[in-house]
Amino acid sequence: QVEFVESGGGLVQPGGSLSLSCTASGSLYIYKMGWYRQPPGKQRELVATITIDDDSSTKYADFVKGRFTISRGAAKNTVLLRMNSLQSDDTAVYFCHADVAGESTGWIIVDAWGQGTLVTVSS
Repeated sequence: QVEFVESGGGLVQPGGSLSLSCTASGSLYIYKMGWYRQPPGKQRELVATITIDDDSSTKYADFVKGRFTISRGAAKNTVLLRMNSLQSDDTAVYFCHADVAGESTGWIIVDAWGQGTLVTVSS
């Protein structure tokens, strides 16, 4: 199993910035971490991912348009998401995510999800 500690959500004004942090822990190996979001009344969508290896390869959704940056923190299995120039349509519950595997999964990669943290962009 994998447990997540998510932080950084809150209320910001349009044009403002916010940083999210997620730390994963547990007995399974973590290959990739990232953030997804679910706006009100819409489906969950990918925001950004990063591989948990020496390459730290990143992937971003098109709507980020250079505004968001995902990175690995100094702490074990920690990822950061810096969000700049936030707009009202960035309002969503942001979920930390990890690709994990271990003996209990037969070394098949499965999804692990955090509980989510709410980001509200409003004046």
